Amino acid sequence: MAESGKKINKNRSELKRIGEIEFTVAVERRTRVCYCDPQASWQKPHIEKNHEYTRYVRPIGKSFNPYTQEDMVLLMNHINNTKRKSPGGGAPYELATTGEFKKLMQVLNFHLLPADDVNLNSKLLKRKTENGNISY
Repeated sequence: MAESGKKINKNRSELKRIGEIEFTVAVERRTRVCYCDPQASWQKPHIEKNHEYTRYVRPIGKSFNPYTQEDMVLLMNHINNTKRKSPGGGAPYELATTGEFKKLMQVLNFHLLPADDVNLNSKLLKRKTENGNISY
């Protein structure tokens, strides 16, 4: 497998198992994880908007533990269907036009949404609690 481009991530506790991200089971390098300095959003400008959108749905301090992979796919579908100022004013999924990106989107269950259906607030990931109440 060819090595992909670099990924830039925050130096956070979620990334304790970097070896599993960077290498396959056969110990072939698949990517490199690079760290940015805390509070240095200028080092990773293209992912900061996604982080901001994530926090519209789930504020800092609120856990993602109760949510499933399907919930995270839903969140990513809404974030990546949000139009941006750059590049070109489109949504990231609209810019994924190559066959490789389209196949990846299909495998991961990512898909285009009409702009009017995009929702980036806490109600996107609502849950029913054991007593039947809805929590966000």
